[in-house]
Amino acid sequence: MVVLKSLHPPSEGVRLQQADTTAVLDGKRLGSGTLFVAEAHLSWFDGSGMGFCLEYPSISLHAISRDLSTFPEEHLYVMVNAKLDDEAEAERQDNASDDVGEDDEESDGDSEDSGSITEIRFVPSDKAALEPMFSAMCDCQALHPDPDDADTDDDDYEGEEYDVEEAGQVQGDIPTFYTYEEGLSHLTAEGQATLDRLEGMLAQSVAQQYHMAGVRTDVPSAEFEDGMEVDSSTVAGQFDDADVDHW
Repeated sequence: MVVLKSLHPPSEGVRLQQADTTAVLDGKRLGSGTLFVAEAHLSWFDGSGMGFCLEYPSISLHAISRDLSTFPEEHLYVMVNAKLDDEAEAERQDNASDDVGEDDEESDGDSEDSGSITEIRFVPSDKAALEPMFSAMCDCQALHPDPDDADTDDDDYEGEEYDVEEAGQVQGDIPTFYTYEEGLSHLTAEGQATLDRLEGMLAQSVAQQYHMAGVRTDVPSAEFEDGMEVDSSTVAGQFDDADVDHW
């Protein structure tokens, strides 16, 4: 027999209240009543105030069914991961009162519970209400995510410290980065000589580019150099620009 309890309808967080809705639980019609889609629970009550209440995490599936070959009326189909009947309720109360001392017995009970489901069909007299009923359930169920579906990436690093030295031993040497001044201080004599040579080549290249800029190729370069005064500040600025472009 289906378990119906004397409960109070929800008064807070009600997203939808649909009257004249018939509940059919595992093929048994419970009569016409009112469906409450609230943020905390999904509940249904008949005209006498008796009804049942469902936790959203226990609902594994809900959908609008329009297949008249499986059921003669369009309805909101809900699958619950538990049995809602007197026998199941009595068994749950017995398990809660008994102290189970052995792990194998407890695991057997869990496996039996995981294989028990209940099918509920909510049939509103106004079939246009099916879409709002479904949408309200989607919104409320999203407020109760399944903890098993949580992102495990965050759990991998939660509470753990990242040891740089240990990571370097496992993954190899970690490269060291310096500023320009720090890099100069770490140069060897050979490195400093190489840097001076490169800077000299760069300065010579920039000076040639400066003297030849805008000059016709039929004018001898020596003639051009003799008749032209070079502003040292301009050369320095040109060098800085070239230095950026080349490096």
